Amino acid sequence: MNNNLFFFLAYILLGDIVAKKYIKNLLSRCLVCVILFLLISIMCNFSDKNLLWFKNNVYNNNINFTFFNKIYKKYIDKYLPFDMYEEKIVMSDGLVYNNKEKYLNGVSLNVGNNYNMNSLCGGIVVYIGEKEGLGNTVIIQGTDGVDYWYSNLDNLSVNLYDYIEKDVLIGVSKGENIYLTFVKNGEYIDYEEFI
Repeated sequence: MNNNLFFFLAYILLGDIVAKKYIKNLLSRCLVCVILFLLISIMCNFSDKNLLWFKNNVYNNNINFTFFNKIYKKYIDKYLPFDMYEEKIVMSDGLVYNNKEKYLNGVSLNVGNNYNMNSLCGGIVVYIGEKEGLGNTVIIQGTDGVDYWYSNLDNLSVNLYDYIEKDVLIGVSKGENIYLTFVKNGEYIDYEEFI
């Protein structure tokens, strides 16, 4: 509902160009949903075996949406006209980024130039220096037992062995990406699972 209000205001303020692209994308998404619904309906009506499979795999089990999202990104995303707006993802911890992808043992977040990186958890700064492939890195040993690696930073505002609280400025992104790595008990934690 908030997106619709936003685009209505964009239509008023920015004119026809933004509104036409938004309406075109909205209609395209609705059309894809209708086509998928019809295909599933035809599949289920074709035989009882298909209906039983659909019921067991969709209604009785949890759907793994990350699996569908990966398939969508790999095969469908580049062909559908849904990339008009660069969607920013805002995590509950305040971290804002445009895109993420696996990088070495962590994740690379596209945050834009001069992004202020704040600490995700309070803790003690146990390392400041260069890490191969990651650039200038700050490691904070969090109060939750996780080591937070913040990499590709510049203009650091913390010192070694400082105790910092959550949401304290650590540094500024050097370029458009920040690399995050999470380590607990000597093992790397997958970003998706951790967040």
